[in-house]
Amino acid sequence: MKLKFVPEVEIKDFRVTGKNNQGMPVQAVITVKDKKEAKDLLQKRGIIIEKLEQKREFNYYIVLPNKKKISGKKMAFNAQELKDAFIKHGYNKVRVEAVLIDIKLKPPVQSILQFINLSSFMLQEKMAYDKILEILADEEDNPTLRSTLKSIQSELKKGREGEDVFKQYEDVFGKFPAYMLGLATKSGNMAEVYEATAKFMERELEYKKNLKSALMTPAFTVLAMILAVLYYVISVFPATANLFVRFGLDIPPMTRYTLMLSDYLQVNWWWMLSIIVMPILVIFLWFKTEKGSYYRDKWMLNIPILGPLFHKTSIEIFFRVFAAIYSGAENNIETLKASAEACKNNYIEKGVKEIAIPMMLKDGASLVPALAASKVFNRTTLNRLKTGAETGNVLASASQIAKFFEQETTYKMNNVILNIQNLIGAFIGIVITLLTVVSSEIAMVSPKTPGM
Repeated sequence: MKLKFVPEVEIKDFRVTGKNNQGMPVQAVITVKDKKEAKDLLQKRGIIIEKLEQKREFNYYIVLPNKKKISGKKMAFNAQELKDAFIKHGYNKVRVEAVLIDIKLKPPVQSILQFINLSSFMLQEKMAYDKILEILADEEDNPTLRSTLKSIQSELKKGREGEDVFKQYEDVFGKFPAYMLGLATKSGNMAEVYEATAKFMERELEYKKNLKSALMTPAFTVLAMILAVLYYVISVFPATANLFVRFGLDIPPMTRYTLMLSDYLQVNWWWMLSIIVMPILVIFLWFKTEKGSYYRDKWMLNIPILGPLFHKTSIEIFFRVFAAIYSGAENNIETLKASAEACKNNYIEKGVKEIAIPMMLKDGASLVPALAASKVFNRTTLNRLKTGAETGNVLASASQIAKFFEQETTYKMNNVILNIQNLIGAFIGIVITLLTVVSSEIAMVSPKTPGM
């Protein structure tokens, strides 16, 4: 089994009407990625094409005998065919129009997660997978996911491999969930793989939420506060304070220094802003590169307090995926590759792929020494894996590592986020207090009494 993530490819149905080499009429439906591929395939088979129609979506509008109007969308090869089908079922007042603009947005993660959780539950209840897809497609509100589930059901009925079917919908499910769902169709434990996939997605969402709460939200809050203070110092404060200067009144110390700072910033703001923004922009663009993303993820693991938690979360996701597909994969190599790609850390992924796996392939190293040589796993992880390898139960050890780190990181991360929020609150309180003190000082300025 080879794990390869391919670019998004949309598969379409085409109906051909024509003749073969013997002049016999031919009508068939083929599934390919575009019209050009359909023509090439038919020509190779010696089919003379008379008509080639792509299955597409149509809007239909029906007026019932009681004057009630109903509308919807259906897939068909042409409008007349769909209209005739409605008339055949007794609907005489029918209008069918092709969908001119068909924008399909990616369904929200919550919808995909709900589909996977419900599928896992229904599989545990021993329901047929074909029936599960049919029920969940009918109940799904998101049009993109609904049509995707119906397409998957149709293609599986035609006998296509589940891995190939789900792979073509990576843009809907995401690369790794699509891989896992495809793997489940050929495994003997579909319910367990679906459950593990749902848990993986939940932990991935939790990881992103923690990253946002611990780093991004505080950074934006501090930045917004700094910009508000700068606007006050450069624009609002001088408008009031300069009135006293024009009248020749004595200015208190804090007011005078604040005005001096304001004058300096008004003249020099452009180059000061440049030396702050330009490095940030360069670093941001560099982080988008392969090398930059590697060092970004490596440095993230070294952030005080937060770094070890991010590291353990990535390790947890790694071994959660490892435990889910270990028994379904043909060898440890593909399991390690899939787990490394799923852990959302390029530093760990590179260590596993470029150090651990080559050691196992070229030098014949066993799992634990190879992972230890990659230097991306902590001591607790390696000790637990070593115990599992010695007792012949690596799968149980991987599952225990994932569960342990989930409990630890969840508890500690909540405390860290709470402390960060308290620090941000304290920072905002200090800044507001300083602004209040500076502003209040102006209220103490009064013109000199005549004769004094």
